[in-house]
Amino acid sequence: MAAQRVLVTAGASGIGLAIAEAFAADGARVHVGDVDADALRRTTAASESISGSVCDVSDPQAVQRMFTDVEETLGGLDVLVNNAGIAGLTQPAEELDLQAWQQVLSVNLTGTLLVTQRAIPLLKQSSRGSIIVMSSIAGRFGYPNRIAYSTTKWGLVGFTKTLSLELGPHGITANTIHPGAVRGPRIEQVMQGRAAISGRTVEEETELALANQAIRDFVDPADIAALAIFLAGPHGRTISGQAFPIDGDSRAAQ
Repeated sequence: MAAQRVLVTAGASGIGLAIAEAFAADGARVHVGDVDADALRRTTAASESISGSVCDVSDPQAVQRMFTDVEETLGGLDVLVNNAGIAGLTQPAEELDLQAWQQVLSVNLTGTLLVTQRAIPLLKQSSRGSIIVMSSIAGRFGYPNRIAYSTTKWGLVGFTKTLSLELGPHGITANTIHPGAVRGPRIEQVMQGRAAISGRTVEEETELALANQAIRDFVDPADIAALAIFLAGPHGRTISGQAFPIDGDSRAAQ
């Protein structure tokens, strides 16, 4: 069987990079879009199987350019991983500036729509089309002081469920993945910041952060990537319209 052709948005760092590298290691040809040109250059230089485009998914013209690159480089598309998203400000709902709210929605919701709209005609030409949308633990629970982020991550669940219903007749699957706190530099910085404010140690803050989980450990990005590969693979062809938490059985977003 020919190599899978995969597009990963925000694929030059973090979870997106882990997914892009995992697909490439599995034999796929991968194209990544990312706003960070330097990170994109490092990513594409590190693997002959990964190409890339600088792309802000909230910009329709940038999305169009990215898909021109996708068609020229990959010649089609089998898997779309909608990973691009921003966190926005940490503020109570009553204080949140309208512009800050709209910025999160423009990337997390509108950007996901723009990319998916361009991908669908290509996926319809594939015999193994798959869409994976990166939601969050915030797409399962309320998230105090992060109302824009949580709203968009919940919205992506409805977005993806609708895609499943619309695209199922074309053999295209659509599912969401909901990571909890992910291991890496970002969560380490968060724990250090909390410790600086509380006076507790980083270890104590980490223990508190994991206290609401049955499995008291942060999520390995490689595990998220492995789940994405499974859902887009031959054993995931009848799995669609589903939400997959990968968060240690968390009971809240915090």
